[in-house]
Amino acid sequence: MSVQRDSLSVGLAVGAAGVAFGAVAVADHFTVAQACFLSFVLFSGASQFSLVAVMSSGGSALSAIVTGTFLGSRNGLYGVRMAQILKLKGAKRALAAQITIDESTGVAIAQQNLQDQKIAFWYTGFGVFFFWNLFTLLGALGAKAIGDTSAWGLDVASPAIFCAVLFPRLKERKLLFACVLSFIWALSITEFVPAGVPIISTVAIAAIVGWK
Repeated sequence: MSVQRDSLSVGLAVGAAGVAFGAVAVADHFTVAQACFLSFVLFSGASQFSLVAVMSSGGSALSAIVTGTFLGSRNGLYGVRMAQILKLKGAKRALAAQITIDESTGVAIAQQNLQDQKIAFWYTGFGVFFFWNLFTLLGALGAKAIGDTSAWGLDVASPAIFCAVLFPRLKERKLLFACVLSFIWALSITEFVPAGVPIISTVAIAAIVGWK
């Protein structure tokens, strides 16, 4: 039972952050239904925040999709690892793909045996999915109820949350260098290119720094 309990605890703790996405989406002029749809279908925190940020700043849907895809591409690598553990086919494989995220993969591979890895994956994945969608709805309804969301500072919540998620990952000098260089580059061209392009263009910097 400890595996199930720990997995659901992670699901609740991570899923609760969905309230921030719901509030940010409504603050950036998305409807409650649109915010909930993104959480249900896309289900990737960083990708969702970036999509909302790009579109709310005037970027095209294509720019938003490309940016979100880059940020969510790591889930594909997680899928390769989890496929070796779960060994699923058909509908179950598609279902597992939907909940293959940082948390479900991390908690699963931390277990000592194959059975616990499978249990941790499903409980963590569905736990995050349930609570993320629940709190997205609550956050969106709450933001809509308070009216002018910019007066509460919610219009800047998206980049603030993204930075908060990014900062703990910058433990290596190379990652920090890539982050600072990307920040300077994106900031320097923001006034001259369409919304979304600064973020997308920094992928080249990440690739160059990572290759060397």
